[in-house]
Amino acid sequence: MASCVRGRRLGLALGLLLALALAPRALRAKPTVRKERVVRPDSELGERPPEDNQSFQYDHEAFLGKEDSKTFDQLTPDESKERLGKIVDRIDSDGDGFVTSEELKVWIKRVQKRYIYDNVAKVWKDYDRDKDDKISWEEYKQATYGYYLGNPTEFQDSSDHHTFKKMLPRDERRFKAADLDGDLIMTREEFTAFLHPEEFEHMKEIVVLETLEDIDKNGDGFVDQDEYIADMFSHEESGPEPDWVLSEREQFNDFRDQNKDGKLDKDEIRHWILPQDYDHAQAEARHLVYESDKNKDEKLTKEEILDNWNMFVGSQATNYGEDLTKNHDEL
Repeated sequence: MASCVRGRRLGLALGLLLALALAPRALRAKPTVRKERVVRPDSELGERPPEDNQSFQYDHEAFLGKEDSKTFDQLTPDESKERLGKIVDRIDSDGDGFVTSEELKVWIKRVQKRYIYDNVAKVWKDYDRDKDDKISWEEYKQATYGYYLGNPTEFQDSSDHHTFKKMLPRDERRFKAADLDGDLIMTREEFTAFLHPEEFEHMKEIVVLETLEDIDKNGDGFVDQDEYIADMFSHEESGPEPDWVLSEREQFNDFRDQNKDGKLDKDEIRHWILPQDYDHAQAEARHLVYESDKNKDEKLTKEEILDNWNMFVGSQATNYGEDLTKNHDEL
């Protein structure tokens, strides 16, 4: 459970993604998956404990998963530092020999945007069956649910039946929300909004609604404290709750439940998962500068960055290590 908490506290997760291995047949294609919850930004940087090598790797795996984190393990420290140095030259946009938090923020946003559009490109061909560079609802439905729709009896005694039956109308609702012109045919930009709704203003209500539906187990249209905790913690053994769970209960009472009625409505859920006053790229940039700025001049030299290379290969500045396996000319 600790990994769940730490991953949630490190900023906005790029959830709501389809599996990259979607296939247009049988059960390999999956409906959209649940988004990881967005939580408050970290406390004041000065209150944070110093990072160590173990926590750097922990951060890396929290965002990438163990399999993707292996891309970092393929490189020696010297190789990582060499490639990171070339990336630093790109981040230093004004070429003054220093990397500021603003330059880091711009770079992180660029990396995030590239990740999103790369993800769409990877799955596009699985849905664009007629190769017209558009994806209709029928194409998406057949690619994702075709086997289920064509063989419903095979699912009667399976838990997958309930999942697919529930997710089909949910996906259709999200598809229609992302389809701005209402023709049930998606351009790449519209499909990007469908796969990554948290990145598009007109999709925010869908994000809130799906979050509510995921957590609201009693179906009353609200999220009470027990439902809030159950979304992140399964108390399978007897004994006291971990300290972090008690802390989350306090967070629910003190910050999440703003009107103090014991439950979260849609507005309170929106404030929780989509905080308007929190820029995760800026927070990540400030964190990297704070942890690496030895002389406390609020900017980084290449030497300061390379001296703390473990932190950067586990951060958004290098797409959590993935960019270190690429030729720098690709970036």
